[in-house]
Amino acid sequence: MRTLLDDLDIRILSLDESGIFEEIEEDGKTFEENALKKAKFVAQKAGEWAIADDSGICLKALGNAPGVLTARWAGDDSSDKNLVKHTLEQMKDVPEGERQAYFESVIALVSPDGKKYVFQGRVDGIVAKEPRGVNRPKLPYDLIFIPEGETRTFAEISDAEKNSMSHRGRAFEKLREFLKNSISK
Repeated sequence: MRTLLDDLDIRILSLDESGIFEEIEEDGKTFEENALKKAKFVAQKAGEWAIADDSGICLKALGNAPGVLTARWAGDDSSDKNLVKHTLEQMKDVPEGERQAYFESVIALVSPDGKKYVFQGRVDGIVAKEPRGVNRPKLPYDLIFIPEGETRTFAEISDAEKNSMSHRGRAFEKLREFLKNSISK
């Protein structure tokens, strides 16, 4: 987040740096509901503007699962390795040409008095048949997601290149433009 917004004259604090240590249950039915719930909680607790996101992968052949359950799809506290294994198992009978997927990210910006702004980013692609690349912690699906127009998985692409094309990068670019225009006024 700091890297994606580093050109703005704003100070970004983590939850720990803000003194917030509570777990916020992500029980919404959509990425937007989860992002708003987290941002509202933090804005009210900290008395400051808050930014939160919720992101996930949606597999078209599986009715857009796992969606908001992306992190918990293979069970609570599942390892990155198990999430990838579970996904490939679910997709094992899906033939080439039908392995479409997309990553979606929704970022919520909420003020302490409840003003809400939402920014969405999406990147389409396909699911590879096997993991490729270097696993980034807590981003297991990067090993098997090939963005549209690419032959490499996200895990085979540099951080800078991924940020320029990813769902999260696209959503943060919209947030960055909004903040840039808001700050300068």
